[in-house]
Amino acid sequence: MDGVVRAWVDGWVVSRGAAPPEREPWGFTVDVGLVAQVSRHVFDALGDRVDEGVVRKVAGGVTGAGVWLKVFQDPAVVGGWLGEGWWVDPEPGYLMTVPLTGARADVLDGYRKRVWSVGGVTRVLVAAPDGSLAARGQVAPTGATAVFDRIETAPAHRRRGLGGTVMRTLQTAAATAGARTGVLAGTPAGRALYESLGWHVEAPLTSAKFVGPGVA
Repeated sequence: MDGVVRAWVDGWVVSRGAAPPEREPWGFTVDVGLVAQVSRHVFDALGDRVDEGVVRKVAGGVTGAGVWLKVFQDPAVVGGWLGEGWWVDPEPGYLMTVPLTGARADVLDGYRKRVWSVGGVTRVLVAAPDGSLAARGQVAPTGATAVFDRIETAPAHRRRGLGGTVMRTLQTAAATAGARTGVLAGTPAGRALYESLGWHVEAPLTSAKFVGPGVA
């Protein structure tokens, strides 16, 4: 999908309330404003098109803790490009897409589903019979694409179809808003759910954080 990285960045910024992305020759810089994630550098090349020299140069210019890199290549590859002070998540993420259509989203007996929209972000909460969190997620449509974010099912409520309920509810909300393609960055644990709902992997994703020399 052309422009998938830009679509993910734009939607993620809306979903998380981050600063508008700044265009760089190699991708985008996003200021987040959190201690654990001050900013992030997102490279717009995918897979084998990722330039090792460019990643090394950008990483080498980082000196402050809390700066992240998002590189669409496997961590086993990217980890060897980064110097001292970088922590690399050993598990790959996955940049994924899906054509959006409306979908039925039932809820199991005893569970309660709430859907609301604020600031361009639609959120779904599925509460357990005792009122605790069972599952949640949110989506940020930005025109023709929509970014799905913070998809979570509580451990005690997994394998009951609640993740699918959240995803289908968000998918319908995004399609209703006019989006035609869904985009997300998934974890290994979430990949099976997303693929069962028709999502396709576009590229692996490495997440790396600068923690400072002598710490990583």
